[in-house]
Amino acid sequence: MRCLMLRLDAPLMSFGGVLVDQHNRTERFPGKAMLTGLIANALGWQHSDAEALNELQSRVDYAARWDVSPTPLRDYHTVDLGQDHLRRPGWTTRGIPEHRDGGSSNTGTHQRYRHYWAGGLMTVAVTLREGVPDLEAVTVALQRPARPLFLGRKACLPAAPLVLGRREAMNTLSALKAEPRDKRASPEMDRFEACWPPGCEDAQTETRQRQRWTDERDWRIQAHVGLRSMIVGHIEGVPPCT
Repeated sequence: MRCLMLRLDAPLMSFGGVLVDQHNRTERFPGKAMLTGLIANALGWQHSDAEALNELQSRVDYAARWDVSPTPLRDYHTVDLGQDHLRRPGWTTRGIPEHRDGGSSNTGTHQRYRHYWAGGLMTVAVTLREGVPDLEAVTVALQRPARPLFLGRKACLPAAPLVLGRREAMNTLSALKAEPRDKRASPEMDRFEACWPPGCEDAQTETRQRQRWTDERDWRIQAHVGLRSMIVGHIEGVPPCT
């Protein structure tokens, strides 16, 4: 199996999960929808390319590890819907319009909490099942993207090129274990927090570490859908930076 090795390096990253009221959460690891969007953005695709996006997402497989563990960061902000261009009532996730009486904000001030990972560093092994675009085309696109790339949200700009190279391995987990740690990782660290698809390790061990994720997106309706399994645990034997 040929894998594309990526290093996600940014002051802030966010791996969006299911929206809960005013909280835009971040998952611990990137999901299939996030990686699909990253690749599609590099290729210059649009949100309206829903069928192509769904097909690409169905072909993505990956494993990821934290080389440097991040710190959670919560950003609080408000939107004053009393502004001239925002005078229409705003609908909440509870299905009702939100308003405030009196003052300059009488058409509603919405409060939002956005969650990020700060100061982290992640290595990802990505592969694509047979189809178009292939891994070569994706590699070229991520090296010379059609548009600026971001890691989860538009404020999360990469601090360095994403592509490390390509690697042959039995599966994405094997590729991830073989990729040297980043030079900023602690030299004393011998266990790295990671996720990988089922079937890469001993079945009994994976059963204890299996989680169910809603990380796929139906791009036709722009919503997260379904449940799938991923293994979350720790890996050892990652080689030092060369």
